[in-house]
Amino acid sequence: MNDVIHHPLLVFLVSFFVLWFSPWIGAGPLRKRRPLETEAHEDFAVILAATLTLLGLIIGFSFSMATPRYDQRKNLEEAEANAIGTEYARADLLPPADAAKARALIRNYLDQRVLFYTTRDEQQLRQVDARTVQLQNELWGAVLAPAAAQPTPLVALAVSGMNDVLNSQGYTQAAWWNRIPVAAWGLIAAIAIFANGLLGYGARNAKAERILHLVLPLVTSVSFFLIADIDSPRHGVILVNPQNLISLAESLRVH
Repeated sequence: MNDVIHHPLLVFLVSFFVLWFSPWIGAGPLRKRRPLETEAHEDFAVILAATLTLLGLIIGFSFSMATPRYDQRKNLEEAEANAIGTEYARADLLPPADAAKARALIRNYLDQRVLFYTTRDEQQLRQVDARTVQLQNELWGAVLAPAAAQPTPLVALAVSGMNDVLNSQGYTQAAWWNRIPVAAWGLIAAIAIFANGLLGYGARNAKAERILHLVLPLVTSVSFFLIADIDSPRHGVILVNPQNLISLAESLRVH
């Protein structure tokens, strides 16, 4: 299930098929085995309404979990661009040779950060991560050497800015790992299957209501797709566009 929820389109297809099949189970084998008695219809209607209400609440709760995570990824992209841009300017506080080296490394590092946001290929992502770690070590070494040689307040300011650059990447990575738990997906899936099964079980004319039984699975599957899309940082339609990092990279090329 962990692999499925990382791909929103797969979430939609799997959930729609399972939820479409659930009313058929309720209206077929389950109802034949234990028919719904006429005097129990009123109580059943209350249970069905309560289950559908719970399903709606769970979907809304899951959506409210995914949206702040998406906003956090956008905010951290902006913060990362600001940290890199600030450190690029603070490179002037280093000796000329060290400043030129730091600026070149920062430009290369910025290109890798843009790739981190835009790539969808897992193999390329591993290469980006490896190159990012390498550049981080080189960036830290680029400010550590002049700081050890000239421990002045101005050089310390450049070291502090570089520390912010490295920390911002860690915060971004943590935000991309922060997803809706698999247990929460399992709970919402179980409630949705149960609700659709009850809908089929309570149908008075299964053949006549077969088309109507497509509505709830379709609506629920679209909701699952939207939640998974917002919660997925790398797959789907709604992605974080690193426009701040791209704009910064373009401005640094001009200079």
